[in-house]
Amino acid sequence: MGRSAYIKLVDGSAQQEITIEDVKNLLDQYVSRMTKLGDQLDWEYEKSAFPYTVQEKMQDGEKYLQLTATDPLYTFLLIGVGKEEADGKTRHYVQVTIPDEEHRTPGDVAKGNEFTKYLGKHLKAETHLFNGRIIYNNPRK
Repeated sequence: MGRSAYIKLVDGSAQQEITIEDVKNLLDQYVSRMTKLGDQLDWEYEKSAFPYTVQEKMQDGEKYLQLTATDPLYTFLLIGVGKEEADGKTRHYVQVTIPDEEHRTPGDVAKGNEFTKYLGKHLKAETHLFNGRIIYNNPRK
């Protein structure tokens, strides 16, 4: 599989746990906002802003979202949730995965980064992008 970006819920995040349903609701909220923006611009912007259909799938007992492209400029993205042990605490995270180089398009990378940043900002989380950069959306002391 390709590269992954992570949205890690840390101290100061909007919430400490997340489910795949929460992520699906956040994506629905994103589409709704883009639809309202398109209405203001008198343009069907949501089709460009979110060129995917969302399918909930299961593998090895774990649910994940497959965003399948509706536009030939894109292929697909995978979004899952998980948890890890860090500093003696259980930390939840969202993982966004893009396909390997022979299957992905530049549009997939751009949309993957866009969705990762949106989720990270909304959740006030520590966001690890595909290129290794980290955005700290969480309030830090």
